Amino acid sequence: MPESWLTPIDSYCERLAPGFWAEPLNALTNGAFILAALYGLALWRRAGGRDWPALWLIAVTFIVGTGSFLFHTFANRWSLLADVLPIAVFIYSYFLLALRRYLQLRPIASLMATVLFVAFNMLFDRLWFSVYPGVTLNGSVGYLPAALAMLTVGSLCLFLRVKEPGRALLLAAGVFVLSLAFRSVDSSVCASVPVGTHFLWHMLNALVLGILMRASIVHVSYKRPPHVPG
Repeated sequence: MPESWLTPIDSYCERLAPGFWAEPLNALTNGAFILAALYGLALWRRAGGRDWPALWLIAVTFIVGTGSFLFHTFANRWSLLADVLPIAVFIYSYFLLALRRYLQLRPIASLMATVLFVAFNMLFDRLWFSVYPGVTLNGSVGYLPAALAMLTVGSLCLFLRVKEPGRALLLAAGVFVLSLAFRSVDSSVCASVPVGTHFLWHMLNALVLGILMRASIVHVSYKRPPHVPG
C-alpha cells in the first residue's frame, strides 16, 4: 500500500496521539450502527424476509459501522475512505428507494433524479464556500444535502398524503440535523469537553438510519390514497 494511504489523520478532540485505541468513544460508539443493522434485520425477517432493497440498506448500515470503526482506530487515508464511502452509498441508495417506494416515480425518473442529486451533492461544497467562505462546520458541509433531501422528500410525501413515510423522513431529518450539530462543534469544544462530541454523531446517526430502515420495511407496500393524482 502506498505510504500516502497510511498518512495519519487527526480530526477529532478525542485523538491526542497516534494509536489504535486513541479514540475509544469514537470507535466503540460505532456499535450503534451494528445495533441499528440488527434492528433492521429483525424487522426485515418479521416482514417476510423478501424485501431485497431493504436488506441492501441493512447490509450497508452494518458496513457503515465497520468502516467508521476502522477510521477511528487506524485514522489514516485508506480508513477515511472506508468511513465515507459506505455513508454515501446509503444516502444515494435510500434516495432512490424513497423516490420509487414512497413517491412512486417510474424507474427512469427515479434514476435520473438520483443522478441529479449525486451531481448536486458533489458540487455542494463549492456552492457553499462561494457563499460562506471559511465556514467549514468541521467538515460537516458535505452532509447538508442529505438533510435537505430528507426534508424535501418527506415534505413531498406529506403533500401527496403519503403520511407515514413522510413523517418518518421528517423525524429522521430532525435527528440528523441534531447529529450534524454535534459533529460540527466537536473541534470547538475540546477545551471544555476533552472527549469531544463526535461520538454523539455516531449514536444519533445510527438512530437516523434505524428510522429510515424501519420506514423502508414497514411501508414497503405503501399505496397512495386513490384520490391523490400520480
